Amino acid sequence: MKIIAVVGMSPNPERPSHFVSKYMINNGFKIIPVNPGQKEILGLRCYPALKDIKYEVDIVNVFRNSDYATPIIQEAISIKAKAIWLQDGIVSSEGKQMAKDNNITYIENDCILRRHKRLYE
Repeated sequence: MKIIAVVGMSPNPERPSHFVSKYMINNGFKIIPVNPGQKEILGLRCYPALKDIKYEVDIVNVFRNSDYATPIIQEAISIKAKAIWLQDGIVSSEGKQMAKDNNITYIENDCILRRHKRLYE
């Protein structure tokens, strides 16, 4: 899985969504920024919502508060993402069950950068 839609990606280099995405790009992943308030981040076209992406997404990586996780997970399921990854501090028991019901890999409260580094560095 190499195509990651990053929901809540920030243009601010100091924000985790930004530097985690930049790390993933530097390690061979294709990043698709999702943020309705931005047109472009890291030189990449930014989409207002997952449903606006016109090609396949492998992983939906979420950098939004847990309160927003369930609708994002519903949208990830609707676009047929293969995996849903909620970053540190983000959890959704309802979303976890929805992912399970749809046979989608689900990870919550974990950092994709940290996990990648453990496996490959």
